[in-house]
Amino acid sequence: MSAVCRSLNLLTIRTLKEATVLSPCGWSVSARSKFSKARIPKELFAERSKEHEKYGGDPEQPHKLHIVTRVRSVMRRPYWEKEIVKYFGLQKAHKPVIHKNTPSVNDQLKIIKHLVRIQPLKTPHGLPAEEDMADTYVNSKGELIVRRLLQPVDHKAVES
Repeated sequence: MSAVCRSLNLLTIRTLKEATVLSPCGWSVSARSKFSKARIPKELFAERSKEHEKYGGDPEQPHKLHIVTRVRSVMRRPYWEKEIVKYFGLQKAHKPVIHKNTPSVNDQLKIIKHLVRIQPLKTPHGLPAEEDMADTYVNSKGELIVRRLLQPVDHKAVES
């Protein structure tokens, strides 16, 4: 560090005027604290239209709910990733949790995308009614299945 400062002092004003400098302190731009977040380029998160066909999604009508499952450990991960995992309720591994497909949730999931598996929640029979919510389950394919219970037979209808 001191060598850099000494070399800057040795430069004359004339050489500084002739040289094209991009930033006044170019060497300090890349230096960052070891506890700061990594600078991830936006190109990594750009939406790719080819992936919609790959995963069976429709970009015009996206799914409403995500099934988020933690598949990797948070040990030896930064504190902000541990906080996000705790916020989403993913403390236990391989336990699926359902979240809304909103931009704020998706921004948080991008940060921990290497720790989780995200699947769309498919509803082949449509969204269940309020009274059917107790009889629903999510199968291994990510489909919300409504278990229709048989209603007791009315005895008056049987007698006639």
